[in-house]
Amino acid sequence: MTAALPELAEGDFYYKDLGGGRFCSTIHAQGAWNVHEQHMAPASGLLADRLERHEPRADMRMARISYEILGLIPGGGFDIVTTTLRPGRTIELLQAELVSAGRVAIRATAWRMVTSDTAAVAAFEDTAIPSPGDCKPYDGASVWPGGYIRSLEMRVADGHRPGSGKVWLRTDHSLTNAADSTDMARLMGLVDTANGIAARVPPGKDSYAFPNLDLQIHMYRRPEGEWLGLDNAVSFGTDGIGLTSTVLHDLAGPFGRAEQILTLRKS
Repeated sequence: MTAALPELAEGDFYYKDLGGGRFCSTIHAQGAWNVHEQHMAPASGLLADRLERHEPRADMRMARISYEILGLIPGGGFDIVTTTLRPGRTIELLQAELVSAGRVAIRATAWRMVTSDTAAVAAFEDTAIPSPGDCKPYDGASVWPGGYIRSLEMRVADGHRPGSGKVWLRTDHSLTNAADSTDMARLMGLVDTANGIAARVPPGKDSYAFPNLDLQIHMYRRPEGEWLGLDNAVSFGTDGIGLTSTVLHDLAGPFGRAEQILTLRKS
């Protein structure tokens, strides 16, 4: 039996803020695997946004966000509940849960750490990728269905192939109708796209499905701007488990890494 399509909000944003921690997704948040579900990418951006707003401290920033996908993420209305799991003077652990029809669909935890001036020793080993202006337009919607993918502008660098690629993403849509999210939250709302930009096998009938069960993001620098760069590598194991690994970039260069564990399923 086909699931009924959810009632969605309308607008040039991913979510309508209904107040009191309640939201409703729009068609732009629609997932690629099922028409009645949300894509993990904008949902993770909204959770990052809510985590940033939870008991904010000017002397801290989020350095790691860990998302656990606990099942299908239904489209339509849902709630986000935020809590402090571990308060502290220099380190805090926060949690945000996306709850739909009484079920937690995504649980996110974030380490928030006190900042200090370490410019004298700042350095990184990740290699910069070609800028968006040096890359070609890429039509992700020709590979993947769904409203979220259609909402993106994408650029691809030379050498793109199944299993490896360098892609830039941006969107004209705000996370919510308030359009007041930070660059960090909006860029976190693009990271989960990494699992589909250089798929080892084409998605669809007579192939494999390879949804991710989690999304782990570590940031050694706070990202800025509207472009997210993904330097991507996908590995498939021999026993039904895979891994997507990505170095994350903004226009200033690399700023962190993302990992997604995959469950490989024959279509």
